Amino acid sequence: MSSLTVRRLLVWALSFALGFVVTYLIIVVGFPIVKPESAGITLEQYGFGYFIVSYIPIALIFVVWLDAFMGTGILPD
Repeated sequence: MSSLTVRRLLVWALSFALGFVVTYLIIVVGFPIVKPESAGITLEQYGFGYFIVSYIPIALIFVVWLDAFMGTGILPD
C-alpha cells in the first residue's frame, strides 16, 4: 500500500474513533451540564439510532479537519 492510502485509512479510523469519544462525552457529560435533570443518562437511554445519527456527522467533521491537516486529498480542493 502506498503512503497516501495508509494516511487516508488513518484519517478515517481516527475520525470515527474521535467522533465516538466526542459524541459519548456530549451525551454523558454535556447533557447533564446543560439540563441537570438528565444526570445519569446512558447510551441505552439515549437510544442507538439517535447515537448513530449524532455520531456520523461529528465523525465527518473530524474527517474534514484531519484531511486538511494531513493533506490526504479525500476532499477535492
